[in-house]
Amino acid sequence: MLSPRSSNYKRLEGGTGPSREPAGRSFAWKKSAIRVVVFIGLVYFFGPRRGVLNGYISSIMRPDTMSNDCEMTLAPAPLTTEHPDHSHPQSAPAAHDDDSPPTARPMDPASDGDLTKTHYCAKPYKEGVPLVQFALMIDMSSVGSRIHIYKFNNCGPSPSPAFEYEVFKYRHGEMSFYHTSPRAAAESLDSLLDEAVRVVPESLRGCTPVQVKVTDAIRRLGEKVARDVVAAIHLRLEEKYPFSLQENAVEIMERSEQGVYAWLTANYLSSTLSADPSAQKMPPYAVLGLGFALAEIVFEPTFDVAKPDAKLEEGEHKYELMYDGQRRVLYEHSHRGYGMVTARQSTHRIVDSMSNHSEGAVVTNPCLARGTNRTVEIIDEKMTGKNWRSVTMVGGDVGSWESCNEVVELVLNKDGSCEVEPCSFNGVYQPSLLETFPHGKILLLHFFDDRLSPFLTTTADPLKAPIHVSAFADLAKIVCRGPTAWKEHWGSDAGLMQELERRPEWCLDLTYMNALLLGYGLEGDREIQLGTQFGSMELGWCLGASVATIAGVELNCRV
Repeated sequence: MLSPRSSNYKRLEGGTGPSREPAGRSFAWKKSAIRVVVFIGLVYFFGPRRGVLNGYISSIMRPDTMSNDCEMTLAPAPLTTEHPDHSHPQSAPAAHDDDSPPTARPMDPASDGDLTKTHYCAKPYKEGVPLVQFALMIDMSSVGSRIHIYKFNNCGPSPSPAFEYEVFKYRHGEMSFYHTSPRAAAESLDSLLDEAVRVVPESLRGCTPVQVKVTDAIRRLGEKVARDVVAAIHLRLEEKYPFSLQENAVEIMERSEQGVYAWLTANYLSSTLSADPSAQKMPPYAVLGLGFALAEIVFEPTFDVAKPDAKLEEGEHKYELMYDGQRRVLYEHSHRGYGMVTARQSTHRIVDSMSNHSEGAVVTNPCLARGTNRTVEIIDEKMTGKNWRSVTMVGGDVGSWESCNEVVELVLNKDGSCEVEPCSFNGVYQPSLLETFPHGKILLLHFFDDRLSPFLTTTADPLKAPIHVSAFADLAKIVCRGPTAWKEHWGSDAGLMQELERRPEWCLDLTYMNALLLGYGLEGDREIQLGTQFGSMELGWCLGASVATIAGVELNCRV
């Protein structure tokens, strides 16, 4: 089952660069700002002008540590090997021989015994496929590299092997260190690949595919450097290591692929994509992620065949995926500039610009909880002297969900020009979820999970399943009212109270998340699920990318 995280602010995403949306649409809020000018004026003239600065450090320009790793988690200590406590996330394949599989399942190589065999069956379900299959995935991000060593078995009828467990190892290292030496970049992966040699049995190494996905952040070093690093890594793998090199084994990964493979990971582990006709399946999940700088949506729309014009329009949003012998057409879009941190920055900038305050003045912000204050850093659009300036903002007595929602609606630019209909927000084409995904489940990842999970796990007035989109607005209406309301609902939970007190932007975050989900076309009564883990397995793109490589594909083995 999907399980939420217990800690906050641990979903990490690479890149906080400027929006790549067309300049004419990036901040088209001015044309609709008339709707809130009176409201902002009241905030300015009647809101408090003094506030006590609590020394908060803005998370807008200096957010928490960022990473591009496929699991989007805080990096472990450098050069350590971990064998996570993974239970088998999929249903165990039925035994098809005389051997009864033991009830205890291995969770790592130490408990596995002979790694050339599996505890799930004595022979593969189909002839011509290996009993055990390993796959290696290296995520080479801008702050370090991580190898995922996956073990699978072919005990079941599905063309896709069944996942058993994972071993991973992390190595810290700034990618920028290698811009003058592609060979050094390639050699930096040796400790990770040596771990794979240690884990994968010798007899299986030649048929174990290895892939290296390099973050597109490497392009900041220049296209030539990027090409040279990719070539150097490929040469290193070919000359030094015994693993199988498939087509495009080493490549720079596009952002859209991360979303698609995260979708595949979630649905693979949930068994919603199985080609086994006897399997009881539910529709695939739609996966909605909210990171630092990006909001991302991936789902498989279905269209009414009675309507000949009903189809997924062509464009970069269209992604065709072959899996388990089936062709799946997905919609994927990464809304750059609409991640949680960049959305906060946009919200604060709108409030700041509309207040027309003098330098050094305290600005009343309806998206901060009442009675709280925060120093934020506003990007100086005029770029005079420095790129940003500090502004003290207070929730005063005007912080509220209703008022904050007016501002975040401007951030989303729902009135943006829609060139190809239908659109979600900011003029971006998206098939209607109500029409093309009416019954599928919605899985929310990253900041969505981080923000809602504490209210599920609290012992004081917890949220109860099933959870709906409206939960974000319901919570925001309480959180935005400030400490008095917090104490009334969650006063007995010291940990939650402390978290709310040190992050006044919880009001903004919950309000924005609600508006974002409505912007995608979801209704308040649509049921949602939270999760960044399946059992103990992190939901990220690496497993999905590995499964896509080995599912029903004849691998080229090295002799």
